[in-house]
Amino acid sequence: MAGKSKVLIIGGTGYIGKFIVEASAKEGHTTFALVRESSVSDPVKGKLIDNFKNLGVQLSYGDLYDHESLVKAMKQVDVVISTVGPMQLKDQVRIIAAIKEAGNVKRFFPSEFGADVDRAHAVEPAKTAFATKARIRRAIEAEGIPYTYVSCNSFVGYFLPGFAQLGATAPPHDKVVIPGDGYPKAVFNYEGDIGTYTIKAVDDPRTLNKILYIRPPKNSYSFNEIVALWEKLIGNTLEKTYVPEDQLLKQIQEAPMPKNVGLAIRHAVFVKGDQTNFEIEPSFGVEASELYPDVKYTTVEECLSRFV
Repeated sequence: MAGKSKVLIIGGTGYIGKFIVEASAKEGHTTFALVRESSVSDPVKGKLIDNFKNLGVQLSYGDLYDHESLVKAMKQVDVVISTVGPMQLKDQVRIIAAIKEAGNVKRFFPSEFGADVDRAHAVEPAKTAFATKARIRRAIEAEGIPYTYVSCNSFVGYFLPGFAQLGATAPPHDKVVIPGDGYPKAVFNYEGDIGTYTIKAVDDPRTLNKILYIRPPKNSYSFNEIVALWEKLIGNTLEKTYVPEDQLLKQIQEAPMPKNVGLAIRHAVFVKGDQTNFEIEPSFGVEASELYPDVKYTTVEECLSRFV
């Protein structure tokens, strides 16, 4: 462990957070998870925390809204990773304030783990959510805090089980609804790999003050290509219904919260192609699978095969 940064993860019991905590411990970092004392007795989070302990993760009892506990936790580490959920994104200003007071943090990873919000073309209400992440970026930069932003694009656990079909929990076997014309490419990554790539970047000077894009070559697919791959795996042709962009925009406007957010993100990803419609320039970004060719990432085909 000599020479490896000590890592604090805030939001470690959340959806992507648990994968990052596990990756940090397995990569040999002294790892701390900020948890509320009440979480230990929670039936779901308690099991996660037990798993953390079994991995050698140390618990820092505290809360995003308790400044003293944040500063105390940060004084023990070199790197802070936030994986807080959508409702807490704006409150990451509290983490920034604590990092400034602690004075010893060498790098901060804010809660991003989606599209690159500086290069997105989302409509409301997703536009507001993306703007919140962008404001946190600007606040980090204004305070001169060293950072890495992780743009991991789409979680396979969100998309592949139901192909973004509303209410679906398994890939379709008869018919499928495709937003737009189905041609823009998106990127789908296994959550465990996102954790691994994030932790690989912690001590890497190449990722300092850069956006780390997780865009491995075998995981970029258009909606049409995903459907074709699935048809090949199940040996069946699906009935396809394409939803024109104007119709999708109308659905977004008419849908209640939070369904409208999901539809707006779907529009950005599958109609605007926001995850792949730009080149990664060395001035602002690096690509994870190029930096870490030793990581054997899980391919979309491997993930889809589990549903056959």
